[in-house]
Amino acid sequence: MEQFMEKVRAYADALGVQPSTVVQRAAKLGGAAWAKWEAGDGSPTLRTADKILKYMQENPAPVPPADAGDGAGEPMKRAS
Repeated sequence: MEQFMEKVRAYADALGVQPSTVVQRAAKLGGAAWAKWEAGDGSPTLRTADKILKYMQENPAPVPPADAGDGAGEPMKRAS
């Protein structure tokens, strides 16, 4: 279970969203589902976990270019 949770956290971080947003998009669940899983008050069914993993596989997080130079790995800043 922890391995699954870590995969969702890493995917969410790569997209710049909360893990609950990934759960909402992938499994059509409310944001409270992730909070319950994090608190140990429940866990996803295998079917739900599979849906989320499939969604993450079919919608990969963008990979930053290798030649990003200075500032690589930093979030992009908005123009004023």
